[in-house]
Amino acid sequence: MPPTDVTTLIRTELPRLAGSLRKVGELILEDPAAVTHCSAAELGRRTGTSQATVTRFCRAVGLDSYQHLLIELAQERGRGEVSDWGTAEIGPDISPDDDLERVVQVVGSADLRAVQQTIDRIDLDAVERAATAAARARRIDVYGIGGSGAVAQETETRLFRIGCAVRGWTEVHAATTSAALLTPADVAIGISQSGSTRETIEPFELAKERGATTIALTSDPRSALARTADIRLISSSSATSFPTGIIGARHSVLVLIDCLYVRIAQLSYQRASASLALTDHIAGEHTVKSRRGR
Repeated sequence: MPPTDVTTLIRTELPRLAGSLRKVGELILEDPAAVTHCSAAELGRRTGTSQATVTRFCRAVGLDSYQHLLIELAQERGRGEVSDWGTAEIGPDISPDDDLERVVQVVGSADLRAVQQTIDRIDLDAVERAATAAARARRIDVYGIGGSGAVAQETETRLFRIGCAVRGWTEVHAATTSAALLTPADVAIGISQSGSTRETIEPFELAKERGATTIALTSDPRSALARTADIRLISSSSATSFPTGIIGARHSVLVLIDCLYVRIAQLSYQRASASLALTDHIAGEHTVKSRRGR
């Protein structure tokens, strides 16, 4: 497992768990230190579940076994005792009475953990296959709604600069119309943190039916969007008690977009270089000149 906090991993996965599995995760987050002294059977009793449920929980969050969980919890505790970063003291919660310094620490730490966890868990083979498909594509559709719509537009802007025939769609009727016109020579990218946004899944599924290569960017590898995709790129988020986790997730998915963008530029170097050369002067021509010295 990468050297990111296992409690961060559990906190990220917890919203996707239900019933007895969720109970196990909540108890671990409530008192990680105490759990390190429990057997799987004892933890099962404390959560009103069973040893088998505890084992299933470990596998559900990507750990090999309960022993693996105990090792990760112990290592995390050790890092917290010697680290100057302060994550052990900061924690995930923000109260209405916290001062601005704490708010900045909590939010900044949550965002940094989300980005680092995404980097640590990135599937290089998936990124390579996605970039190769996009670099060769006749046309690229990008679907995203709401907050993910902003990421879709950003993806369009970046890929357009390096010569890709790309369009970001943030309205379901237009997205579905475009998806209906795709072919096996094309690529469709669906962006949804939850992976369950119907307005994104609908054109994404149609794009797959049309034979396009489908690439999902989501934080839930078990979501409907991920299950539909030919290629899955998984981001992470690290939530606080206020809804800043959405921003952290957006930072994480932009890391994946950046990796994809750079790799596509490498794979289509001549086209990308020519496109950048033809457009590099535009921003400079629209820069307001300083009046200092007048």
